[in-house]
Amino acid sequence: MSRFLPLTIRFVNGGSMVVSSIADARKALDGTWKNKEAPDYLAAARLVDDAIAGICRPAVAFAAFKKAAAQQGLLRSADPSAALSMFDQISSRDRKKPPG
Repeated sequence: MSRFLPLTIRFVNGGSMVVSSIADARKALDGTWKNKEAPDYLAAARLVDDAIAGICRPAVAFAAFKKAAAQQGLLRSADPSAALSMFDQISSRDRKKPPG
């Protein structure tokens, strides 16, 4: 089971991967980014490496990774799950019914 909610990363070269752990984040950092010299990318890479070494909380490293990916436009929006879509349909039908 993954520790974090999955993020879908779309690399500059068109490839993509799902990232849901620090190990995944490390692999994704090796992918094709727009700017590997950007301060947020460098901070994320350092924090992910520190988390792997046990000297940084994984949640902090994962948040830095997500921020760096978002700033470079690599985060792909996630589609809602099938269950959430069904809930939305039921919820919208209930709102249309008159009280009584």
